[in-house]
Amino acid sequence: MNAKRLTTPKEKVQQLQEKLGHAAKESKKRRFHALYDKVYRMDILWEAWRRVRANKGSAGVDGETLADIEKQGEYFFLDDCHRILKEGKYHPQPVRRHYIPKKDGKQRPLGIPTVRDRVIQMATKLVMEPIFEADFQVSYFL
Repeated sequence: MNAKRLTTPKEKVQQLQEKLGHAAKESKKRRFHALYDKVYRMDILWEAWRRVRANKGSAGVDGETLADIEKQGEYFFLDDCHRILKEGKYHPQPVRRHYIPKKDGKQRPLGIPTVRDRVIQMATKLVMEPIFEADFQVSYFL
């Protein structure tokens, strides 16, 4: 039997999410102890980058924009994310604070993470979401 070869990061991420979601649904008592290594997988980071780029957004405290990363090379940026996560050297940067006006004339604070932090947050979400989603879907119908 010739299995379909997964070629894009998006397809590989979907396959991982399906496996994690299935495992979470199969055993409610199961604990997922080893997920960190999945966050820094290159396919996960590429899909996270794709989603962050699609969301657009401003630069964080470091001033680095999406365009800056595209200029330097997305592969180099993601490879650096992979390396610092794998080595356990990742630390999020402070969030840039911006205030937007509310209808009542007051200001609402808005926190803008760096692009790197947004990519790593998205990678974490991609890995964890199917596990939590399994719990929410079941408990919603109870």
